Amino acid sequence: MKGLASFVKEKRKLAGLTQEEFAERTGVALTVIRKIEQGKDTLNMSSVNQVLLMFGSILAPVSKREIEIVET
Repeated sequence: MKGLASFVKEKRKLAGLTQEEFAERTGVALTVIRKIEQGKDTLNMSSVNQVLLMFGSILAPVSKREIEIVET
């Protein structure tokens, strides 16, 4: 989840938004933004995707095989 945390924090800062402003724009609770940026591993995928949609991205499950294909 560290990659996700870094991605969201970096994108938020590039947009010039505070965590509070970002939470308001994405429609999620401030605690969700904080948990994502802290790299917590108990996140609701729906909430994470609501945040990521702000950047035109989504988080989706992938199989181990799909990961291995990408890495080769």
